[in-house]
Amino acid sequence: MIERIHLRIVHAVDQYGSLTAAAKELCVTQSALSHTIRKLEDNLGNDIWLREGRSLRLTESGRYILNIANRVLPLLDHAEGKLKQIAQGERGTLRIGMECHPCYQWLLKVVSPFLDTWPDVDVDVKQKFQFGGVGALLDYEIDLLVTPDPFYKSGLNFQPVFDYEQVLVVARDHPLALHNYAKAEDLRDQTLITYPVAPDRLDIYSQFLNPAGVNPKLHKTSEATDIMLQMVACNRGVAALPRWLAEEYCKTLPLAVVRLGENGIAKKIYLGTREGDTNIAYLKAFIDLARELNS
Repeated sequence: MIERIHLRIVHAVDQYGSLTAAAKELCVTQSALSHTIRKLEDNLGNDIWLREGRSLRLTESGRYILNIANRVLPLLDHAEGKLKQIAQGERGTLRIGMECHPCYQWLLKVVSPFLDTWPDVDVDVKQKFQFGGVGALLDYEIDLLVTPDPFYKSGLNFQPVFDYEQVLVVARDHPLALHNYAKAEDLRDQTLITYPVAPDRLDIYSQFLNPAGVNPKLHKTSEATDIMLQMVACNRGVAALPRWLAEEYCKTLPLAVVRLGENGIAKKIYLGTREGDTNIAYLKAFIDLARELNS
């Protein structure tokens, strides 16, 4: 029978690279760790890993157990944390996952009044997930997913809370700044600066450039919005951002906002939750507040 300690051991060995380091992390002796895994291997009739010199290589069975550990351990840790909070009379922690780089600034406007209203609830924001945002939600790694691209799946619920327009941001003295709107062809000789996201998940590609069969001259990425727009202001490239965010930066930087296409690109921010969590009071309150602040 596979027990939690087996998952912990396989996960720790994969994370720390050796039996010695894993044993230290788990506060057990190396011999006890080895004995536990040998007993599991005997019961399963499969090797978990093979020695290659001083290193260990997971077998197919070992990789399968590691995959289970990566999914199950966060769920168990979350359950224990929730039970401890209940025992201590606490409300809990709202763990928010972000699949939208510029949405972070939008989130701050919601978090502040939420914390004032729910003093017993903490907020934790995560932006990187092992299996993507939807996977993190299904695996109880997060409680709420902020995304502009909902993925409808059984057991999940996505609610739109904010409408916005995706626009092109250029330097104030850029030739496109004089246009009422930009055409895809206008970006053929431009350097496009985006967040480090796969092009097929970027609206400016999927809804603007790709349908016209156009690629920019160069595509660069930047993690930080501030740096991205400093580069745009210095005519080092153009960027695509939500209008509300772009107009905020236009107040402090020599930037201009141009519509993408004659009709623009309309988007929404969605909040995703697990269907079984819809009755959690503070989770529902956060969604209601997000919708109210942006109505």
